[in-house]
Amino acid sequence: MRFFVLGDVSVDLLYFLDRIPEPGEETPARRALMKPGGAGGTLAAQLASLGHRVYLAARVGQDAFRPLALSTLERVGVDLRHLQEDPEHPTSTVLILLVPGGERAMVSAEGASRYLDPAEFKPRHLDQVDALVLSAYALVGGPQRAYAAEALEAARKRGLAIFADLGTGAVRAAGRELLKHLRGVDWLLMNQGELLALTSAPSLSEGVEALRKEGFGHLVVKVGAMGSIVVTPEGEELVEPYPVEEAVDSTGAGDAYTAAFAHAVLQGKSPVEAARMANKAGALATTEVGAQGRLIRLEELEVAKRPA
Repeated sequence: MRFFVLGDVSVDLLYFLDRIPEPGEETPARRALMKPGGAGGTLAAQLASLGHRVYLAARVGQDAFRPLALSTLERVGVDLRHLQEDPEHPTSTVLILLVPGGERAMVSAEGASRYLDPAEFKPRHLDQVDALVLSAYALVGGPQRAYAAEALEAARKRGLAIFADLGTGAVRAAGRELLKHLRGVDWLLMNQGELLALTSAPSLSEGVEALRKEGFGHLVVKVGAMGSIVVTPEGEELVEPYPVEEAVDSTGAGDAYTAAFAHAVLQGKSPVEAARMANKAGALATTEVGAQGRLIRLEELEVAKRPA
Protein backbone atom coordinates (compact mmCIF):
# COMPACT_ATOMS: atom_id res chain seq x y z
CA MET A 1 0.00 0.00 0.00
CA ARG A 2 1.01 3.64 -0.48
CA PHE A 3 0.54 6.23 2.24
CA PHE A 4 0.83 10.02 2.22
CA VAL A 5 1.75 11.14 5.74
CA LEU A 6 1.48 14.72 6.95
CA GLY A 7 2.88 15.94 10.26
CA ASP A 8 5.82 17.24 12.24
CA VAL A 9 9.41 16.03 12.11
CA SER A 10 11.51 16.87 15.13
CA VAL A 11 14.44 16.03 17.36
CA ASP A 12 13.47 14.79 20.82
CA LEU A 13 15.67 15.80 23.75
CA LEU A 14 15.08 13.12 26.37
CA TYR A 15 15.98 13.53 30.04
CA PHE A 16 15.54 10.56 32.37
CA LEU A 17 14.57 11.70 35.86
CA ASP A 18 13.51 10.12 39.13
CA ARG A 19 10.65 12.62 39.24
CA ILE A 20 9.45 15.78 37.51
CA PRO A 21 10.95 18.79 39.33
CA GLU A 22 8.83 21.37 41.08
CA PRO A 23 8.86 25.01 39.79
CA GLY A 24 12.18 26.62 40.64
CA GLU A 25 13.80 23.30 41.51
CA GLU A 26 16.88 21.83 39.84
CA THR A 27 17.19 18.07 39.64
CA PRO A 28 19.91 15.88 38.09
CA ALA A 29 19.15 13.63 35.12
CA ARG A 30 20.15 9.99 35.24
CA ARG A 31 20.93 10.27 31.51
CA ALA A 32 20.11 12.44 28.51
CA LEU A 33 19.70 11.52 24.83
CA MET A 34 18.80 13.07 21.49
CA LYS A 35 16.56 11.01 19.20
CA PRO A 36 14.56 11.55 15.99
CA GLY A 37 10.86 12.17 16.61
CA GLY A 38 7.76 14.11 15.66
CA ALA A 39 4.34 12.58 15.03
CA GLY A 40 4.60 12.82 11.25
CA GLY A 41 8.08 11.37 11.14
CA THR A 42 7.20 8.55 13.51
CA LEU A 43 4.01 7.62 11.66
CA ALA A 44 5.96 7.54 8.39
CA ALA A 45 8.80 5.47 9.85
CA GLN A 46 6.43 2.91 11.35
CA LEU A 47 4.43 2.54 8.13
CA ALA A 48 7.62 2.10 6.12
CA SER A 49 8.85 -0.50 8.61
CA LEU A 50 5.60 -2.40 7.97
CA GLY A 51 6.54 -2.61 4.30
CA HIS A 52 4.58 0.25 2.74
CA ARG A 53 5.60 2.95 0.30
CA VAL A 54 5.39 6.16 2.31
CA TYR A 55 5.52 9.77 1.17
CA LEU A 56 6.09 12.32 3.93
CA ALA A 57 5.13 15.99 3.80
CA ALA A 58 7.06 17.88 6.47
CA ARG A 59 9.47 20.79 6.94
CA VAL A 60 12.85 20.96 8.65
CA GLY A 61 15.45 23.66 9.20
CA GLN A 62 18.87 23.95 7.65
CA ASP A 63 20.60 23.32 10.95
CA ALA A 64 22.55 20.75 12.93
CA PHE A 65 19.36 18.99 14.07
CA ARG A 66 18.24 18.21 10.51
CA PRO A 67 20.40 15.07 9.93
CA LEU A 68 19.28 13.47 13.18
CA ALA A 69 15.61 14.34 12.60
CA LEU A 70 15.70 12.54 9.23
CA SER A 71 18.05 9.67 10.12
CA THR A 72 15.46 6.94 10.72
CA LEU A 73 13.27 8.08 7.83
CA GLU A 74 16.18 7.79 5.43
CA ARG A 75 17.20 4.42 6.84
CA VAL A 76 13.77 2.84 6.37
CA GLY A 77 13.26 4.32 2.90
CA VAL A 78 10.55 6.94 3.43
CA ASP A 79 10.13 8.99 0.23
CA LEU A 80 11.13 12.57 1.12
CA ARG A 81 10.33 14.27 -2.18
CA HIS A 82 7.74 16.44 -0.37
CA LEU A 83 10.11 17.43 2.42
CA GLN A 84 10.69 21.19 2.65
CA GLU A 85 13.75 22.98 4.04
CA ASP A 86 13.29 26.24 5.93
CA PRO A 87 16.10 28.81 5.63
CA GLU A 88 14.94 30.81 8.65
CA HIS A 89 13.34 28.54 11.25
CA PRO A 90 15.14 25.70 13.03
CA THR A 91 14.11 22.08 12.97
CA SER A 92 11.37 21.46 15.53
CA THR A 93 12.44 20.08 18.90
CA VAL A 94 10.65 18.52 21.86
CA LEU A 95 12.00 18.36 25.41
CA ILE A 96 10.78 15.15 27.05
CA LEU A 97 11.12 14.48 30.78
CA LEU A 98 10.81 10.77 31.51
CA VAL A 99 10.26 9.14 34.89
CA PRO A 100 10.34 5.42 35.80
CA GLY A 101 7.53 3.47 34.15
CA GLY A 102 7.71 5.40 30.89
CA GLU A 103 5.48 8.33 31.86
CA ARG A 104 6.52 11.74 30.56
CA ALA A 105 6.09 15.50 30.45
CA MET A 106 6.92 17.46 27.30
CA VAL A 107 7.86 20.95 26.14
CA SER A 108 7.67 21.57 22.39
CA ALA A 109 9.34 24.16 20.17
CA GLU A 110 7.40 24.18 16.90
CA GLY A 111 10.18 25.48 14.66
CA ALA A 112 10.08 24.80 10.94
CA SER A 113 7.16 22.35 11.09
CA ARG A 114 4.51 25.07 11.38
CA TYR A 115 5.83 26.78 8.23
CA LEU A 116 5.10 23.96 5.80
CA ASP A 117 4.36 25.93 2.65
CA PRO A 118 0.90 25.13 1.18
CA ALA A 119 1.96 26.58 -2.18
CA GLU A 120 4.09 23.47 -2.68
CA PHE A 121 1.15 21.08 -2.26
CA LYS A 122 -0.45 19.84 -5.46
CA PRO A 123 -3.56 17.62 -5.41
CA ARG A 124 -1.85 15.33 -7.91
CA HIS A 125 0.53 14.33 -5.10
CA LEU A 126 -2.29 12.08 -3.89
CA ASP A 127 -3.08 10.49 -7.24
CA GLN A 128 -0.92 7.43 -6.63
CA VAL A 129 -1.61 6.78 -2.95
CA ASP A 130 -4.17 4.67 -1.09
CA ALA A 131 -4.53 6.61 2.13
CA LEU A 132 -3.76 9.87 3.92
CA VAL A 133 -2.49 9.64 7.50
CA LEU A 134 -2.59 12.98 9.27
CA SER A 135 -1.29 14.13 12.63
CA ALA A 136 -3.64 16.76 14.07
CA TYR A 137 -0.60 18.81 15.06
CA ALA A 138 -0.55 19.84 11.40
CA LEU A 139 -3.86 21.64 12.01
CA VAL A 140 -2.74 23.72 14.98
CA GLY A 141 -1.79 26.83 13.04
CA GLY A 142 0.56 28.61 10.67
CA PRO A 143 0.98 27.79 6.97
CA GLN A 144 1.05 24.09 7.88
CA ARG A 145 -2.67 24.21 8.71
CA ALA A 146 -3.50 25.50 5.22
CA TYR A 147 -1.37 22.72 3.72
CA ALA A 148 -3.18 20.13 5.82
CA ALA A 149 -6.61 21.53 4.90
CA GLU A 150 -5.77 21.32 1.20
CA ALA A 151 -4.47 17.78 1.56
CA LEU A 152 -7.61 16.71 3.40
CA GLU A 153 -9.84 18.21 0.72
CA ALA A 154 -7.87 16.54 -2.07
CA ALA A 155 -8.02 13.19 -0.26
CA ARG A 156 -11.80 13.46 0.21
CA LYS A 157 -12.32 14.24 -3.48
CA ARG A 158 -10.28 11.18 -4.43
CA GLY A 159 -12.12 8.90 -2.01
CA LEU A 160 -8.93 8.00 -0.17
CA ALA A 161 -8.99 6.40 3.23
CA ILE A 162 -8.16 9.10 5.81
CA PHE A 163 -6.77 8.36 9.27
CA ALA A 164 -6.42 11.36 11.61
CA ASP A 165 -4.56 11.06 14.89
CA LEU A 166 -5.13 13.65 17.58
CA GLY A 167 -2.42 14.68 20.02
CA THR A 168 -2.56 16.17 23.49
CA GLY A 169 -0.75 19.33 22.43
CA ALA A 170 -2.93 19.71 19.35
CA VAL A 171 -6.13 19.39 21.37
CA ARG A 172 -4.92 21.91 23.93
CA ALA A 173 -3.85 24.38 21.27
CA ALA A 174 -6.76 24.12 18.84
CA GLY A 175 -9.57 22.38 20.72
CA ARG A 176 -12.83 21.89 18.87
CA GLU A 177 -11.46 23.89 15.95
CA LEU A 178 -9.84 20.61 14.90
CA LEU A 179 -13.23 19.02 14.28
CA LYS A 180 -14.12 21.51 11.54
CA HIS A 181 -11.16 20.32 9.50
CA LEU A 182 -11.54 16.62 10.30
CA ARG A 183 -15.15 16.06 9.31
CA GLY A 184 -15.46 13.18 6.89
CA VAL A 185 -12.29 11.34 7.91
CA ASP A 186 -12.64 7.57 7.91
CA TRP A 187 -11.06 7.08 11.33
CA LEU A 188 -10.39 9.55 14.14
CA LEU A 189 -7.93 8.21 16.70
CA MET A 190 -7.19 9.65 20.15
CA ASN A 191 -6.36 8.71 23.71
CA GLN A 192 -8.70 8.98 26.67
CA GLY A 193 -7.39 12.33 27.85
CA GLU A 194 -7.67 13.85 24.39
CA LEU A 195 -11.25 12.67 24.03
CA LEU A 196 -12.31 14.21 27.34
CA ALA A 197 -10.44 17.46 26.70
CA LEU A 198 -11.83 17.79 23.19
CA THR A 199 -15.45 17.19 24.18
CA SER A 200 -15.42 18.55 27.77
CA ALA A 201 -17.29 15.38 28.65
CA PRO A 202 -17.15 13.89 32.17
CA SER A 203 -16.86 10.29 30.92
CA LEU A 204 -15.66 8.23 27.99
CA SER A 205 -19.16 7.20 26.97
CA GLU A 206 -20.38 10.79 26.95
CA GLY A 207 -17.31 11.90 25.03
CA VAL A 208 -17.91 9.24 22.39
CA GLU A 209 -21.56 10.22 22.15
CA ALA A 210 -20.60 13.88 21.71
CA LEU A 211 -18.35 13.02 18.77
CA ARG A 212 -21.04 10.81 17.27
CA LYS A 213 -23.42 13.77 17.35
CA GLU A 214 -20.75 15.76 15.52
CA GLY A 215 -20.83 13.18 12.73
CA PHE A 216 -17.79 11.07 13.66
CA GLY A 217 -18.99 7.49 13.44
CA HIS A 218 -15.65 5.64 13.37
CA LEU A 219 -13.44 6.30 16.38
CA VAL A 220 -10.59 4.68 18.22
CA VAL A 221 -9.93 5.62 21.85
CA LYS A 222 -6.65 4.41 23.34
CA VAL A 223 -7.17 3.72 27.04
CA GLY A 224 -3.66 2.79 28.17
CA ALA A 225 -3.41 -0.34 30.29
CA MET A 226 -7.00 -1.29 29.38
CA GLY A 227 -6.23 -1.47 25.64
CA SER A 228 -8.35 0.49 23.20
CA ILE A 229 -12.00 1.04 22.35
CA VAL A 230 -13.24 0.72 18.78
CA VAL A 231 -16.38 2.72 17.98
CA THR A 232 -18.41 2.13 14.82
CA PRO A 233 -22.03 2.86 13.90
CA GLU A 234 -22.77 -0.74 14.94
CA GLY A 235 -21.46 -0.34 18.48
CA GLU A 236 -18.39 -0.22 20.69
CA GLU A 237 -15.88 -2.86 21.74
CA LEU A 238 -13.04 -2.79 24.24
CA VAL A 239 -10.02 -4.57 22.78
CA GLU A 240 -7.65 -6.17 25.27
CA PRO A 241 -4.14 -4.73 25.71
CA TYR A 242 -0.95 -6.50 24.70
CA PRO A 243 1.27 -7.12 27.75
CA VAL A 244 4.96 -6.25 27.79
CA GLU A 245 7.39 -7.00 30.59
CA GLU A 246 8.72 -3.48 30.99
CA ALA A 247 7.74 -0.16 29.42
CA VAL A 248 10.67 2.25 29.35
CA ASP A 249 9.38 5.12 27.18
CA SER A 250 5.85 5.82 25.94
CA THR A 251 7.02 8.44 23.45
CA GLY A 252 5.71 7.51 20.00
CA ALA A 253 3.59 4.59 21.22
CA GLY A 254 0.40 6.28 20.02
CA ASP A 255 1.93 6.86 16.60
CA ALA A 256 2.96 3.20 16.37
CA TYR A 257 -0.64 2.29 17.25
CA THR A 258 -2.08 4.55 14.53
CA ALA A 259 0.35 3.28 11.89
CA ALA A 260 -0.47 -0.35 12.68
CA PHE A 261 -4.21 0.34 12.75
CA ALA A 262 -4.11 2.06 9.34
CA HIS A 263 -2.00 -0.79 7.97
CA ALA A 264 -4.43 -3.42 9.22
CA VAL A 265 -7.58 -1.65 7.99
CA LEU A 266 -6.13 -1.27 4.51
CA GLN A 267 -5.18 -4.94 4.58
CA GLY A 268 -8.87 -5.77 5.03
CA LYS A 269 -8.84 -6.55 8.75
CA SER A 270 -11.94 -5.82 10.79
CA PRO A 271 -11.74 -2.78 13.09
CA VAL A 272 -11.42 -5.04 16.14
CA GLU A 273 -8.66 -7.11 14.52
CA ALA A 274 -6.92 -3.88 13.52
CA ALA A 275 -7.13 -2.55 17.08
CA ARG A 276 -5.70 -5.81 18.44
CA MET A 277 -2.71 -5.52 16.12
CA ALA A 278 -2.37 -1.84 16.95
CA ASN A 279 -2.42 -2.55 20.69
CA LYS A 280 0.55 -4.83 20.16
CA ALA A 281 2.41 -2.25 18.08
CA GLY A 282 1.86 0.47 20.67
CA ALA A 283 2.95 -1.78 23.52
CA LEU A 284 6.11 -2.96 21.74
CA ALA A 285 7.02 0.64 20.94
CA THR A 286 7.33 1.37 24.67
CA THR A 287 10.10 -1.20 25.13
CA GLU A 288 12.84 0.97 23.58
CA VAL A 289 13.87 4.56 24.14
CA GLY A 290 12.74 7.22 21.66
CA ALA A 291 9.72 7.71 19.45
CA GLN A 292 11.40 5.74 16.68
CA GLY A 293 13.52 3.50 18.90
CA ARG A 294 11.38 0.42 18.27
CA LEU A 295 10.06 0.13 14.73
CA ILE A 296 7.44 -2.56 14.33
CA ARG A 297 7.96 -5.26 11.72
CA LEU A 298 5.18 -6.87 9.72
CA GLU A 299 5.86 -10.36 11.07
CA GLU A 300 5.35 -9.08 14.62
CA LEU A 301 1.85 -7.84 13.83
CA GLU A 302 0.76 -10.94 11.96
CA VAL A 303 0.99 -13.01 15.14
CA ALA A 304 -1.18 -10.59 17.13
CA LYS A 305 -4.08 -12.88 17.89
CA ARG A 306 -6.68 -12.96 20.63
CA PRO A 307 -5.20 -14.54 23.77
CA ALA A 308 -6.42 -18.07 24.49
